[in-house]
Amino acid sequence: MDAVQSPIIPIVGQLIRETPGTISLGQGVVHYGPPPAALDAVREALTSPGTHEYGPGEGLPSLVQEISRKLLDENGISTGQAVRVMVTAGANMAFTHAVLATTCPGDEVVLPVPFYFNHEMAITMAGCRPVPVRTDARYQLDLDAIRGALTPRTRAVVTVSPNNPSGAVLGDASLRELNALCRERGLIHISDETYEYFTYGGARHTSPAAFPGAADCTIAIYSLSKAFGFAGWRIGYMAYPERLASAMMKSQDTILICPSIASQVAARAALAIGRPYCEPHVRELASIRDLVVGELSTLAPRARVPAAEGAFYCLLEVETDQDPVSLNERLIREHKVAVIPGTAFGMHRGCYFRVAYGALQKATVADGVGRLVTGLRALLA
Repeated sequence: MDAVQSPIIPIVGQLIRETPGTISLGQGVVHYGPPPAALDAVREALTSPGTHEYGPGEGLPSLVQEISRKLLDENGISTGQAVRVMVTAGANMAFTHAVLATTCPGDEVVLPVPFYFNHEMAITMAGCRPVPVRTDARYQLDLDAIRGALTPRTRAVVTVSPNNPSGAVLGDASLRELNALCRERGLIHISDETYEYFTYGGARHTSPAAFPGAADCTIAIYSLSKAFGFAGWRIGYMAYPERLASAMMKSQDTILICPSIASQVAARAALAIGRPYCEPHVRELASIRDLVVGELSTLAPRARVPAAEGAFYCLLEVETDQDPVSLNERLIREHKVAVIPGTAFGMHRGCYFRVAYGALQKATVADGVGRLVTGLRALLA
């Protein structure tokens, strides 16, 4: 555990608590809650004795059925004999199960940079080695870099699209090429699609598990935390190859036994409503994204922010020799605005910050980004 990086969100959260009035552009959550129908379903379920008992490890059958329908209709993924579904306590748990089910201690997992910090942490906790590889200037996959990173100990390659922290949406062609590479080398492609609904402009999300021949080499991970405002209910799910079923169930039963029944009831009701619940919020976030990118662009040439086509993050590159962790602390204490240093996401060369704009109303985000721009101008002078 000493080798695992400390979770950055609680560290920044403590600094925020020590500096009242700070606007946080840090944690990646949405500002809205679950659909009312989900809450109604839970209220009704509370009188049922089954809500207070253990449930099946793979998830409530009615929820698994709803997930299977959604995966087929929206993602093009057919579940059944070759592909299993498991409900988990959030996407992080699904990822941990995937790592434990596919690796032995000492194995390697490839992480295109920037990566999601909890992925690196889970890999290290499993006694494996995370292998960071470069991406291009737009944070798209570099397949040559991935090929060059493969060794006999490589077991999986991870992608996150839409991406946390960059907001990049990975292209269909590169994902197809990666899946073909994984099939050829006997590897697993772990595809984290938590932000699947959050795309802007002409960007479109692709589910690699829908590609022909993907069933045996792809694990697709999803979450209700973002799209349905479910962060505190802790419900995610994954579609994975049948051959991993025994290992997945061992991990699930040991760590969790089963996801909360009440949360699963809420999830079933939310998925029955589906994507239309999220779409108005995505349109709102699109306008906030335009505001954030436009304001951060005024820092040029001292800073650069590639267009973020998905999720609700921008990855700001700042031209400075200052340490990003120290600079972020000064932004909090002196300018009352918080972001997340890029070092948490594997960005160790240069100075980067993840700017999250999903958790706050538009006016508050505008105030926070204004403080960020003002603070960086002062601290970089």
